[in-house]
Amino acid sequence: MHRRQKPRAPEHKRDFAAHGGAMSMSHNDTRSFFNFSQLVLSAGHLKPAPVLKHSKITYFEVEILDVQSKKQICIVDKVPPSSTLLDVKHKFHKACPQWYPSRVGLQLERNGPYLKDSVNIQSLAVSSIITLYFTDLGQQVGWTTFFLTEYTGPLLIYLLFYIRLSTIYDQVESTKNFRHPVVHLACFCHCLHYIRHLLETLFVHKFSGGHTPLKNMIKGCAFYWGFTSWIAYYINHPRYTPPAFGYRQVSFAALAFLICEAGNHFINVALAHQNHSGLKACFPSPTYNPFTWLFLVVSCPNYTYEVGSWISFTVMTQTLPVGIFAFLIVIQMSLWAQKKHKLYLKRFYPEVRRKAAMIPIIF
Repeated sequence: MHRRQKPRAPEHKRDFAAHGGAMSMSHNDTRSFFNFSQLVLSAGHLKPAPVLKHSKITYFEVEILDVQSKKQICIVDKVPPSSTLLDVKHKFHKACPQWYPSRVGLQLERNGPYLKDSVNIQSLAVSSIITLYFTDLGQQVGWTTFFLTEYTGPLLIYLLFYIRLSTIYDQVESTKNFRHPVVHLACFCHCLHYIRHLLETLFVHKFSGGHTPLKNMIKGCAFYWGFTSWIAYYINHPRYTPPAFGYRQVSFAALAFLICEAGNHFINVALAHQNHSGLKACFPSPTYNPFTWLFLVVSCPNYTYEVGSWISFTVMTQTLPVGIFAFLIVIQMSLWAQKKHKLYLKRFYPEVRRKAAMIPIIF
């Protein structure tokens, strides 16, 4: 007996079925990959997993040497890159308490300039060790203390001579002699000048540097206090003679003095409130205030008005001590004006190039 065998599918049909199944599976895979791609695109870009970085902060070591002997004074270690030179000075003060920060002068080179407190320590670094040279600047005072001391003395000294103390003048002669009105006017103008300076020191001026050597204050006080004593002694003396041209000379000079004092004040206010465009400061420009129009011809009009005040005071009182003081003030102010004018030329060249420093044509 023969078994009936199941009829086999033809060879070409089996090949077709196998090929068709493979095509079906490939189609499904393609469709699945397409759906997965659409899902990724709709969800956004795939972000790689954050890699944990073990970042290390680089610290600097600041080696401080004596500028004269080149001997090492101390090493300030673990200084962060974001630190300023003032931070280094504070750490140096902890190591050496006898030198407080304002007394410390640090230089990158022995003959180089003193570095500012705002300098970032990283900008000085060539390697992890920074070498700085130390100079003892001596005892320091703040600029506010400097000017208050310098200007308070003349104000009080002049008033002592004005009331004619018996220890200064002869009491009998002082009571007999009549005081010319210019004596009272000179006292008013002199006091007004120094009161303005004191008020501007407290409420107007903005000092860039924090301190100055004590010896500079002593020199300034000796100059102003000494000349004030000499000036006040002659003007308030019982035998003082009024100006040669009388009230006309006094009135004209007093008016010029008041104009210069007002101009000086408005210029100082303009300098204290300089306009800023972005990060670059602009040179002060004249405003509707006529006293600021001097900015059109000179770069330091505050010195121009200061000189004008003392020249007017000299004409008003007609005394030799005031004339000598005014002459010295002109020399000193012209030197300061030339120095500032050079700095202005570097910072504001297009605006300052056609201007004089203090007095048109002359300086």
